[in-house]
Amino acid sequence: MKPLLDVKDLRVDFKVHGGSIEAVRGVSFDVMPGSTVAIVGESGSGKSVTAQSIMGILPKIASIRSGQLLLTPAEDADTIDIAKLDPTSEGMRAIRGGAISMIFQEPMVSLSPLHTIGDQISEALFLHRDASIKEGMRLTEEMLKLVGFPNPARALQTYPFELSGGLRQRAMIALALICRPSLLIADEPTTALDVTIQAQILHIVRELQKELGMAVLLITHDLGVVANVAEEVVVMYHGEVMERGSIGDIFTSPQHPYLKALFKAVPHFDMKKGERLIPVREIEHQLGPHFQPEANPKQVSEKRHLEITNIVKSYAVRNEGWFTSSASEVRAVDNVNLTILKGESMGLVGESGCGKTTLSKIIMRALTPDSGSVRFYDGDTPIDVLGLNNTEMFDFRKKMQIIFQDPFSSLNPRMTVFDIIREPLIIHGVGDDDYQIELIKELMKLVGLDPRFLSRYPHSFSGGQRQRIGIARALALRPDVIICDEPVSALDVSIQAQILNLLKDLQRELNLTYLFVSHNLAVVDYIADRISVMCNGKLVEVAPREMLFANPVHPYTKALLQAVPFAELSRKLDFNSIYKNKASDPNSWNEPFSSKEPVKSALIDLGDNHFVRARADASAGDLL
Repeated sequence: MKPLLDVKDLRVDFKVHGGSIEAVRGVSFDVMPGSTVAIVGESGSGKSVTAQSIMGILPKIASIRSGQLLLTPAEDADTIDIAKLDPTSEGMRAIRGGAISMIFQEPMVSLSPLHTIGDQISEALFLHRDASIKEGMRLTEEMLKLVGFPNPARALQTYPFELSGGLRQRAMIALALICRPSLLIADEPTTALDVTIQAQILHIVRELQKELGMAVLLITHDLGVVANVAEEVVVMYHGEVMERGSIGDIFTSPQHPYLKALFKAVPHFDMKKGERLIPVREIEHQLGPHFQPEANPKQVSEKRHLEITNIVKSYAVRNEGWFTSSASEVRAVDNVNLTILKGESMGLVGESGCGKTTLSKIIMRALTPDSGSVRFYDGDTPIDVLGLNNTEMFDFRKKMQIIFQDPFSSLNPRMTVFDIIREPLIIHGVGDDDYQIELIKELMKLVGLDPRFLSRYPHSFSGGQRQRIGIARALALRPDVIICDEPVSALDVSIQAQILNLLKDLQRELNLTYLFVSHNLAVVDYIADRISVMCNGKLVEVAPREMLFANPVHPYTKALLQAVPFAELSRKLDFNSIYKNKASDPNSWNEPFSSKEPVKSALIDLGDNHFVRARADASAGDLL
């Protein structure tokens, strides 16, 4: 059987000032009809450039210098060399979307906010197929049903901003598959999704692959995803193929040092106490005179540092019909109580939309809750954060800072790194010019960056380096508490390992308190002392890290753990079970976890600091 796609000695150059850079260097692999091939590697390894070459969508500064991209769309069809086609030609346009389709990493950027989902998906169909508007919309509705939309007919009239991240990604899959292509290129399709939605998306792609007889070229840095869906693996580094082989060979007997290093950088639940992740490239940070370690580093005390009590935050949602409109209320945060101890790292996990980020913003006072209180303990003195006036709040900002999720959009592209880190010092009037310059250089060394880079702009740095700049900015005012809002979700595994190790070291050395928000349970397991699990605005389980993963009690916690992809062939996901499991719906929980009115739910103490939400009249014995 002929390969569907045969990539031979592909070389791609990027024109830059003063010459060119070879981004892809002699890459070769093939994709057989109906198979799944994964391309694995760090950011900048050439994965996406290879995919863009195949789709004919390289940026203007890039060009294919040599090599072949041989496509045989059907067994009896002629072979086409995509590398020789003009990207704007009719022949390439017929292949793009018709024979080969692509799912992009960020669905909100890829989908037009001005057009309905139905219009965007049917547009591809009308471009490649001769169909009437009525027939096109019918086929679009069928495809939306196929990818798991709960109400396909209604989704036709829905705009992207009205959908959750998981539904947007399903819309992207429907858009890619509406013309039933021979090859689907999936470029990091689940990076920004939580584990349960990720498992559902992977399940949908697998089922559609079987139904349509389609091949999949999966581009990812998540070795857990690769272990669960791929048949062949291509490992890339700096534009070259380091290792290539079957899934069994790659995972059971990796040969290349780079691939072995990637496996060591992945956080997993079997790590021993004190064991560290080993990134591909270690970063060394230095403590200067302004950031001397505490005499007793990283000791979780019994003293409270942050106390969140009965926090409620509701939003009004307008429900519009043809002739009437009404408003309903959605509780994003529903009566949350949480105490974080001094020097502790508290993990906060849950699916997208569960209220994690809303709670974080309330703690930072970026949002005002409907009711409840947030108390910060400065020593033994409680500070009512929500009751502070503007002047008091300005002074309080020094005590609590945040590290944002996206290292790209959280830094001003028009400011140099020096100005970015200096900004909070200027706003709060910390020191004179000489003091600020000295402190900024020290902060750069603290996060493992060379102070000589201070005059550069954010676009000159990689994702991991930008996140370190964000950490330096958060530390500039020397806060006591840092809220880490998904700080490594946008980073590949080796850079993620660098940032996680850095955060752990800084917490130990500077005795910081963390609220670490994430949907990646393995990451939270590595960095947290205790973990709080959130679902539909409520905390459903709170426990020490070891206890939560060894003995999860709540059905939702169990479902989250069941959906985590392991980078091991012996621990594959049960996709069917995860897809059918409606764990985030309280009505699906068994008694006594599903509390019906008039009996309310409450966090039941199971002992040893382990709390689980259940009926208020349930006992610990009923839950275990």
